[in-house]
Amino acid sequence: MAIVGKHIIAEFYGVEPEKISFVDTVRDTMERVAEESGLTTIRGFFHQFQPQGVTGIILLSESHLSIHTWPEHSLVNLDIFTCGEPEKADRAFELFVKYLEPKSYRHYVLDRG
Repeated sequence: MAIVGKHIIAEFYGVEPEKISFVDTVRDTMERVAEESGLTTIRGFFHQFQPQGVTGIILLSESHLSIHTWPEHSLVNLDIFTCGEPEKADRAFELFVKYLEPKSYRHYVLDRG
């Protein structure tokens, strides 16, 4: 069976709440990650929870990036799924670590196919 994509599922712990509380900040981070990873954005959709927290997705021609944040717990859940060049998923993950600066994380990498 051919491998057609790479799927990274991650949980970030100890993320500063100001980085993950509001849509504008989260959207900017996700758009920067997509661009710097060489991914092709189709469209993004984000929802602001009250009083804080964000859920969002960026649809990619390669698949998607999604996020859900719990600033009150300094927690982020990420989903990075790309088809094509697997290095782009790895790069996106590295950039999320760089920009969100979690104190710790766990992640799972799945070959899809």
